[in-house]
Amino acid sequence: MLKRHLAVLAVTGCFSLSLVPLAWGADASLPAGVAAAIADASRPEADRQRDANRKPGELIVFAGIKAGDKVVDLLPGGGYFTRIFAGVVGPSGHVYSLTPREDANLKAWAAERRNVTYAVQPMDQLEVPEPVDVVWTSLNYHDVVNRGGADALNAFAFKALKPGGTYIVIDHAAGPNPAPDVTSKLHRIDPQVVKQQVQAAGFELEAESDVLRNPDDTYTTGVHDPSIRGRTDQFVLRFRKPAR
Repeated sequence: MLKRHLAVLAVTGCFSLSLVPLAWGADASLPAGVAAAIADASRPEADRQRDANRKPGELIVFAGIKAGDKVVDLLPGGGYFTRIFAGVVGPSGHVYSLTPREDANLKAWAAERRNVTYAVQPMDQLEVPEPVDVVWTSLNYHDVVNRGGADALNAFAFKALKPGGTYIVIDHAAGPNPAPDVTSKLHRIDPQVVKQQVQAAGFELEAESDVLRNPDDTYTTGVHDPSIRGRTDQFVLRFRKPAR
């Protein structure tokens, strides 16, 4: 059952942006396909233990991922979201899991599934063979910024998406007025920087969710510090490629 609240940034008729609460009531439940994908017993136990903090169901609902969708999972790591997406989109959909560095376990897993393509590609040469519904990157955008690749990443996302497609960016938040080296030292990033960069690539900021926010995060430690690892304050941004 979902009892959490999503803070949604809604576009009004005059094109201004405002925060609107979107609540999941006590009786609300995840869509059946999403719930089944998360409950899949074949998922690694280590992944399942991270569900409480990562909240995949709420994030997937926020992103609007559904059966039949074509989804790009950028920089998937060990495949936490790739595995869930494969279950959600089902046999009529497809997941493109793109990474510059191979993960042997995820590669082997993907090779056994018709609806998953695992590809090792340089970050400045990303490509997919068809337009997609969703491009997703989680906890990696700051690393791309560190390497000077944000423009190329966002250009790829814009090109890969269908008109009206969704671009989801999730990352560790930096505190107010962060130092210029916060992305490299603490592996955090100012969400305003992300918004500016992605909008400069042609996207519209449609909504943001507070489902991964943590007001107890002091922003003073790196994201891998045991005191905060897995519980950092994270922002979730949903961008839209214009329909025309």
